[in-house]
Amino acid sequence: MDRWLNRVAVVTGASSGIGAACCKDLVAKGMVVVGLARREERLQELKASLPKDQQSRFHGRKCDVSVEQQVIEAFAWIDTTLGGADVLVNNAGIAGKLQITDPDNAADLRAVLDTNVLGVSWCTREAFLSQQRRKVNDGHVVIINSIAGHIVPVVPGFGFRMYAPSKHAITALTEVLRQEFQLKKTQTKITSISPGVVDTEIIGDKIKEAMPMLRAQDIADAVTYT
Repeated sequence: MDRWLNRVAVVTGASSGIGAACCKDLVAKGMVVVGLARREERLQELKASLPKDQQSRFHGRKCDVSVEQQVIEAFAWIDTTLGGADVLVNNAGIAGKLQITDPDNAADLRAVLDTNVLGVSWCTREAFLSQQRRKVNDGHVVIINSIAGHIVPVVPGFGFRMYAPSKHAITALTEVLRQEFQLKKTQTKITSISPGVVDTEIIGDKIKEAMPMLRAQDIADAVTYT
């Protein structure tokens, strides 16, 4: 991690679960971290939970990644205030509440796609453009995907709804971005991490009682490893 000391990492969906764990781990490893999330009060709580000597390296900013303009404004602030993002951890994601065959579900389905697919696309675009403007050639984009982005397992008590299709899209998006990075002659890397079930707020209590799960810290460890 020596080459990343004091460089800037942006983590989306930072208010809880995997995102919060990634923020804590990257700050502890010496990076300056910007946590983006809709729940600003959770970001303040996260900062307060850090050791005193690490708090100055964490910056929380309210941002709904499903809203393109908020993403643009967040990354402009990062460029102006901190010099730009060298690492991006695309973690923000929602499962949705309604099945694809439920009535009156259009808003719910769009929300999943806007957050899980378009949000990743917009954040990656803004981070990459920032790196290109600054001639940063060694950045890294990490996408928190899912096993559900490769297969659709049967999990008792849990319907995958639009979540699994959105994660399949992320699998394809990762490869498209890899090709685009290569065509643009950059050494910026892209990594997709596909966990199984993780003990986070997105998982219902019935599933938590039914099977063993990964911890959010396990995924943060994988992010730091990459």
